[in-house]
Amino acid sequence: MGLPQIDIAFRSRSVTAIKRSAMGIVALILRDETNLAANSVVTIKSVEDLQTADWTPENLDYINKTLLGTPSKVVVLKIGEQAVLNDELKKLGSIKFNYAAMPEATEDEAETLVTWIKGKRLNDKKTYKLVVANQVADDEGVINFTTTGIKVGAKAYTTQEYTARLAGIFAGLPFTRSSTYFVLPEVTEIEESDTPNEDIDDGQLILINDGEKIKIGRGVNSLTTLTGEKNGAWQKIKILEVMDMITDDVRDTFDEHYVGKYINIYDNQILFIIAVNAYLKGLAAQQILDPSYTNVSFIDADAQRLEWEAVGTDTTDWTDQQVRETSFGSKVILGGQVKIADAMEDLRFNILSAGAA
Repeated sequence: MGLPQIDIAFRSRSVTAIKRSAMGIVALILRDETNLAANSVVTIKSVEDLQTADWTPENLDYINKTLLGTPSKVVVLKIGEQAVLNDELKKLGSIKFNYAAMPEATEDEAETLVTWIKGKRLNDKKTYKLVVANQVADDEGVINFTTTGIKVGAKAYTTQEYTARLAGIFAGLPFTRSSTYFVLPEVTEIEESDTPNEDIDDGQLILINDGEKIKIGRGVNSLTTLTGEKNGAWQKIKILEVMDMITDDVRDTFDEHYVGKYINIYDNQILFIIAVNAYLKGLAAQQILDPSYTNVSFIDADAQRLEWEAVGTDTTDWTDQQVRETSFGSKVILGGQVKIADAMEDLRFNILSAGAA
């Protein structure tokens, strides 16, 4: 009878992908001892949830700035003035969120956050991302904001303080656009970079002033070292967000509907792959993936062959199809290829003028 619940789950996830993309969650880490004993983790969905008496004026401002980006909610990890950040991060690791920021982080704390995010993405396979100031992280999960001299009217902000605003923007943007040239209407002044193109190439997220509006120069993260596995697409915040969503959707659906419930044989793996491919097709229909590209998943014969070879099984005479049909223990070893649709950001327009008559 197949795996109908998986089909339904994937269909629902593909249909709601664009809506969900505009409902990201921001995790803010704020030092605040105002009513700290009441709750160390506070969830805020709108300004109506804010109680002025529960926050310092500075932290109230950071939360409001985050909400300007319209994330689905802001989860605040409220810590004491003397709290050790490393200890508090254990609480954050059990919370679901997309972008994190700590607007008053010290240099050491910013470095700690970068290390923590890298570890969570690499070792725990979490799809967390961090907005931080002046950290050369060279990692797709870290957005390195470097613009200085930020003013909102008469009020000045440090680069680190304004990471909260940016985290809210990234969490609230749908897949139908990128953050490149996103306007921050409240910002009235910045110190402009003398080398904006070089800064962006160096993995810095900067604000620019086009003479009328102050906006994000290009939506990039801090990744600068490209490899065969991580090409230039990994440097785009928008592209990475789609990658992370696909990762979460496939893994969450597998965990919820598949783990422990089906025998690990070829036929059941194929049924799961069919469901994944239908999900990818749904994303392509919404132009989240490029509809002209072959977006598919499949059993990774090379990787599965290596698993058998590692336990001493000679697979020299096995065809790739034999490898695919010979499942390895409890492992479902899949591969795939997708092309994520980027936003229009660069224009080349050459005009040839006819000669005089």
